[in-house]
Amino acid sequence: MQRFKNILCIATPGSISRGALERAVAMAENNQARLTVVEIIDEIPGNTKLIDHTQSIEELQAKIVAGHRQGLEKLVAPWRENIEIQTNVLVGIPYLEIIRTVLRNNHDLVIKTAESGGLLDRVFGSDDMHLLRKCPCPVLLVKAESPKAFHKVLAAVDVDDYYQPEELKVRQHLNLQILELASSLALAEFAELHIVHAWEAIGEDSIRGAFIDMSDDDVIAFIEEVRQRHQQNLNVLMDEVIDKLGLTAVEYLKPETHLLKGYPRKVIPAFAKELAADLVVMGTVARTGISGIFMGNTAETILNQLDCSVLAVKPMGFETPISLED
Repeated sequence: MQRFKNILCIATPGSISRGALERAVAMAENNQARLTVVEIIDEIPGNTKLIDHTQSIEELQAKIVAGHRQGLEKLVAPWRENIEIQTNVLVGIPYLEIIRTVLRNNHDLVIKTAESGGLLDRVFGSDDMHLLRKCPCPVLLVKAESPKAFHKVLAAVDVDDYYQPEELKVRQHLNLQILELASSLALAEFAELHIVHAWEAIGEDSIRGAFIDMSDDDVIAFIEEVRQRHQQNLNVLMDEVIDKLGLTAVEYLKPETHLLKGYPRKVIPAFAKELAADLVVMGTVARTGISGIFMGNTAETILNQLDCSVLAVKPMGFETPISLED
């Protein structure tokens, strides 16, 4: 069973980060994990002209950091009686400082309140999008209005077998990561677990066209054959999950599997809305073996349509393009 051991929570000014912090505390307690809460503030530009000439930019920056540190200590104080919480105030570009902190301290989960304007700002330069693309560990973006406990967890997997052998191996491992994390959260929060895979019959539009002489019965048989192959692949994945998690845990969870026909970018967000999912667990980066600066178009499109919290998982072999020396 996946258990986090070193959680990093990102605090933001005001009460907006309270939900993410409550979630981080609960997960740290459930996993008996270390918890660090950080706030990232802007750096004062070196060419700033100060009205008070008795202090330098460095001194002013230090005072601002001290003020934010006081506020951060006040924010985490209510939970300090039950759990040890480390705090820190960092200066710089938020997503860079978050990823550097993950690299420096080997954090295995980042929890952050999702940016305003929906789950994502739909601007590729947003901190959330940068983290989804580049953070080496899983990222949990908590919707500001998210309930204190998740009631319905939706895990999106890809059991298509059209990929090259090496890519197929990576995606199969990613599917297990997604289901292990989703199962852990569902067990911890007594939530329903739903597993979804969207499939397509490649070439269906062509064989239904006027230029291919194929009867309706043959078309239906072809589509059914494709559906059965995807169902079989999903069944194999569920058998692997039972081996990984144990039959007792899976029988307790009673996960529901959903095989949806259609484009993933369309049917998965629609199903998440229909289900009223509180959390979607999914993979984000499509390319592996190189620095992970590319997020799959399908994943990006799905994320931009979701209106719930998201736990984003990177594939085996993912390498962040960010380094401590940047």
